[in-house]
Amino acid sequence: MPIRLRVLGAAGEVTGSNYILESGGTRLMVDCGLHQGGNEYKNREPFAFDPSTIDAVLLTHAHLDHTGRVPLLVKMGFKGKVIATAPTVDLTDVLWRDAAKIQKEDAEWKTRKNRRKGLDPEEPLYTEEDVGKASDLLLPVAYDDMLEPVPGFRVRFRDAGHILGSANIEVWGNAGDGEVKIVFSGDLGPQQTVMERTPSVLEDADYVVIESTYGDREHKTNEESREEFREAMKVMIQDHGKVLIPTFVVDRAQRVLYEIMLMQKDGVLPPGIPIYFDSPMGEKATEVYNKHLSLLSSEIQEQIRAGNDPFSPENLRIVSDVEESKRINKVKEAVVLAGSGMCNGGRIVHHLKNSLFLETTDVVFVGYQARSTLGRRLVEGEKYVRVAGEEVAVRAKIHTINGFSAHADRRDLLAWARQFRTDPLFFITHGEQESSLALSKTFDENGIRSFIPEEGGEYSLVGKNGAVSPPGMMGMRTAAAVAGETPGRRAVDAVLGDIVTLAAELREDGSSLPREEALNLALSARTLLKTLKRRGTDD
Repeated sequence: MPIRLRVLGAAGEVTGSNYILESGGTRLMVDCGLHQGGNEYKNREPFAFDPSTIDAVLLTHAHLDHTGRVPLLVKMGFKGKVIATAPTVDLTDVLWRDAAKIQKEDAEWKTRKNRRKGLDPEEPLYTEEDVGKASDLLLPVAYDDMLEPVPGFRVRFRDAGHILGSANIEVWGNAGDGEVKIVFSGDLGPQQTVMERTPSVLEDADYVVIESTYGDREHKTNEESREEFREAMKVMIQDHGKVLIPTFVVDRAQRVLYEIMLMQKDGVLPPGIPIYFDSPMGEKATEVYNKHLSLLSSEIQEQIRAGNDPFSPENLRIVSDVEESKRINKVKEAVVLAGSGMCNGGRIVHHLKNSLFLETTDVVFVGYQARSTLGRRLVEGEKYVRVAGEEVAVRAKIHTINGFSAHADRRDLLAWARQFRTDPLFFITHGEQESSLALSKTFDENGIRSFIPEEGGEYSLVGKNGAVSPPGMMGMRTAAAVAGETPGRRAVDAVLGDIVTLAAELREDGSSLPREEALNLALSARTLLKTLKRRGTDD
């Protein structure tokens, strides 16, 4: 009997990673992540399967776009083990509890607004109680140990070099005519790292599910990015205002704190400037990093041996209290790190609302910005943005330091893929369409076989060396097929993503519109979309 692979997330988008392997009635899930950006509505859609039929879950790493729906999975009936490396277990518990807290606060706020409109209350996706039940199912494992989580499958976690605890997952399963090996890259780190160890070398597989977040571009070197950040900080300090750094609290925040520590040591950052890490879970996440220091890079080890705390620069203040966070608004000159990294929630939104309109403010983006997020709109140069329900003029200077990314770029992805000596078939996922297409083209030019799967696609993995049965071809797109899509189709896809975002904003602020005008405009928009659907989007 062949192994069946279902791609249920991170196809055509960067977030929402979710895959199922099935063999002989046994179901093994790899990642169960939240959708972020313009696709957040998908989080409330029912699972495309019965959660109680999943036997075990494997997590590649802690980021919520890979783990954030696990508490919902448990809420809906999953009772198996959730297996991950020890650092991922520690970080996941922190991130889940923070996510539940934010969801509760957002639900309470939306319920108050709904009540004024006579609408039903808003329920959070899951509660802290659900998180507690999910955390009880977490099972830590060590890198490189061979496990049999469920009958019919063997697995091994290898270092992916992305964030602390991140893993490539090797899976061996019985396909009826022999054992087949599938590798899930998870999120891959760069070949030249600062924070983490270099990704493990894997040489054999029949199939590889590989991410493509930056499959269409190449980052600057670590040295170039470090110098770019330092030069930018020199200019920003001259403005005598705030430097706002939206950060993912796990890994990216620690990387920025590390770079700030180095700048202080080298005299680039003047003494006395306060550094705020404004995050309720910032301290807990950093504690996890300090707990597992031995798993970090040789560069970090050298700093530790020299007596330096890599994640604690001078004048660092970790802010947990809400009132203390608000008081930062009264500080004229400071460096402020706060989540979320894409500005789609968290305390950074509060700081942006109060500082974006000031010319003395500098905003530094050090991570990926998904389509339709506030961060993406700022990076793309919008002059007016909606922040926490208000229109805000953007007079702040916007900076982007892409080289700090914990993701592999096109060169790194190609280098990692070329290590395989068995000519596997690559499923290119976890990337926006342009990135996945670019990586597939790069692979084709280098003699590497690849497909771009559709969300919801099911594939029969049979034989050796990446053979795929005819039923499994359903839902696959080759690079050539995707390249055949017209610019008109790609433009419509982008606009539809914006429509989702605008619709969400309208629901929040619809009460301020005249009822008759709002209804007429909404009906007109619906009619136009129905017309577009009838005509198709290929012209």
